[in-house]
Amino acid sequence: MDQNRQIEKWLIKTLGKEDGARLAASQKRIFSKLDITGRTTAQRKTLAKTILPRIALYKALLSDSALHDRAYDITREYMLGVVGRQKHSGTAMMEIVPGFYRIYSKVFLNIMRTTDLQASTQKEGKNFYDITITDCLWHNACVQAGCPELCRTFCEVDDITYGGLKKLGFSRTQTLGMGGTCCDFHFYRKARIGKDEQ
Repeated sequence: MDQNRQIEKWLIKTLGKEDGARLAASQKRIFSKLDITGRTTAQRKTLAKTILPRIALYKALLSDSALHDRAYDITREYMLGVVGRQKHSGTAMMEIVPGFYRIYSKVFLNIMRTTDLQASTQKEGKNFYDITITDCLWHNACVQAGCPELCRTFCEVDDITYGGLKKLGFSRTQTLGMGGTCCDFHFYRKARIGKDEQ
């Protein structure tokens, strides 16, 4: 579903029809004015489809006198309860594929080595792989939009996405969005559960 449409439906469900519709209209106006010039094709696509709709939601809430003080908490509720839950569900579903860890780690590392959405270094071993991100489109977009604090919620979505998986473990000590000097992702293969995991 289109991210702006999903946000509208969630706002109406969460805040009621009148307030939800008002906030959704404001969110769409703000989204339409956010600048994506000077970006690569991949960066523009990611900004338009995922990052900027959520920044626009936060800014719409901040600009609303009745909800200003709850803007961060409401946006965080959406990010973790909707975005994080959807991403976790999708990743958990992929775990049923035989050889999930091997396939997922190979694809993930290949993406990180070729993407222009982040600048990173990678390290891999037999049962782990590390990604150290030093420049991040999500973090940069929040900073440029004047809401660096919002990036923390994007980081927290990762914790929901990878939390409680059966075959893939995840940890980190810092992120750019939480004031760190980098995002130090550590992924590892959990103890084998059955013969199918390779």
